[in-house]
Amino acid sequence: MRRDAKKLFRLCLVNGMLDDDRVRIVVQQVLKSRRRGHLAMMGHFMRLLKLDLAMHTAMVESAEPLSADLRDRVQDGLKSAYGPGMNTSFAQNPELIGGMRMKVGSDVYDGSVRAGLDALEKSFESGVQGKIPGIGFETVSNSG
Repeated sequence: MRRDAKKLFRLCLVNGMLDDDRVRIVVQQVLKSRRRGHLAMMGHFMRLLKLDLAMHTAMVESAEPLSADLRDRVQDGLKSAYGPGMNTSFAQNPELIGGMRMKVGSDVYDGSVRAGLDALEKSFESGVQGKIPGIGFETVSNSG
């Protein structure tokens, strides 16, 4: 079933991008065929479609609205990292304090001040000895 779903998924790709018309045709043909196990195969096929959609959808959050120039640079960077066809949406999230957070599929890139503060808080709570990542300060232990 999974192998067949992958084959169908690959049939729907044109230059590495999903073709909506091909997806529609494949779904119609599979449902019309009523082949044994066709519903299970469609479930696997739909899962592949959702994963592909997630990998081509980016959510960019920032504490303040981003300038048009910065938005363009972010979109260009995402396009070079993930390929063409990225659907990018931008949102304002004051809780980040500064910086930005990007999510593409299951990948999360968090360069926000909030993430840095959370990491600093965790390093104090865990009592880890040595340098605090990204800060360069030495932690000191009071236990002689």
